[in-house]
Amino acid sequence: MSEIVKNEERSPARYRPATDILEREDGFHIYMDMPGVRREDLNIDLQDDELTVRGRTSLTPGQDERFAEMQFGECEYVRSISITDIVDRDRIKANLASGVLELHLPKVEKVLPRKIEITAG
Repeated sequence: MSEIVKNEERSPARYRPATDILEREDGFHIYMDMPGVRREDLNIDLQDDELTVRGRTSLTPGQDERFAEMQFGECEYVRSISITDIVDRDRIKANLASGVLELHLPKVEKVLPRKIEITAG
């Protein structure tokens, strides 16, 4: 008697990327580790007060290659961050380099600290 194994599509492992968030005078700088994620496999969505980052790795061997062993495999990185009204949503920028996603969330102009000039009277 032969056993039939059902071939199910497996979803990749999901990870929350290591993240550093720094607040500076010009806004918030967020750094996320996303090794193996290409720019075309990265989505950044802003909905209401939630910024969601999704990145997916894809490992496809070349034509004359095959995996002898695979421990890292395909995976998905997902991280959501709540943002407040002090973030200028229209000026958010993202850059992906060397497996690190850098997001810059600038503060709205009215929230930026400013120096008050003192005049002699």
